[in-house]
Amino acid sequence: MLKYRRILLKLSGESLSGSKNAGIDPDKLEEYTGQIAEINSMGTGVGIVIGGGNIFRGLSGTEAGFDRVKGDYMGMLATVINGLALQSAFARKGIKSRLFTSIRMEPVAEFWSRDRALEALDGGIICIMAGGTGNPYFTTDTTAALRAVEIRAEILLKGTRVDGVYTADPEKFPDAIRYERVGFEEVLEKNLRIMDQTAFTLCRENKLPILVFNMDIPGSLKKLISGENIGTLIHN
Repeated sequence: MLKYRRILLKLSGESLSGSKNAGIDPDKLEEYTGQIAEINSMGTGVGIVIGGGNIFRGLSGTEAGFDRVKGDYMGMLATVINGLALQSAFARKGIKSRLFTSIRMEPVAEFWSRDRALEALDGGIICIMAGGTGNPYFTTDTTAALRAVEIRAEILLKGTRVDGVYTADPEKFPDAIRYERVGFEEVLEKNLRIMDQTAFTLCRENKLPILVFNMDIPGSLKKLISGENIGTLIHN
């Protein structure tokens, strides 16, 4: 039995680099798209928002001397490269997907349309949403929250390298405790780092739950949509 019929999956660009630390790791790409294809074949509609940090990060570019606006546009283009990689990997598996971008760049991808995305999702087609919001100064976390609301996703799944939200950074503090469930207000009170403030507020105001989980654990997506209790659920 499926717990979620439609999800928005947020993946960081860095996650696609795997052990390479930059660029795209073909093995990691195959692993991720395999997991996504599996839940799509089970009947879960999947929207994906992908970051671009494995290729270029706007904020890092600013620190290196780039103009902030141009740096952010470079970051948006990086997400499109990752989106094309995802689409190509799905095609190799015989899985239908459509790539949307928030900035016009046909024939590379389709210009974002909520109605066309909803039609595709209703038809069982995976929708990849790249290019951020199309505006500088906004993160791909904010894009994920926005697109999740637009496509009427039941939940926003944030795939990370850790298995949830902790009281402190588990990589620095081994005694940190993982939350199984935590309310939006408690996240704010304790200043837990989950998403940027704009993205988090958008989810809270639209009563969209967030689930943070470790995407690098094979089978994790299938467990989630089947109702297994993994990761950390942030809810109203």
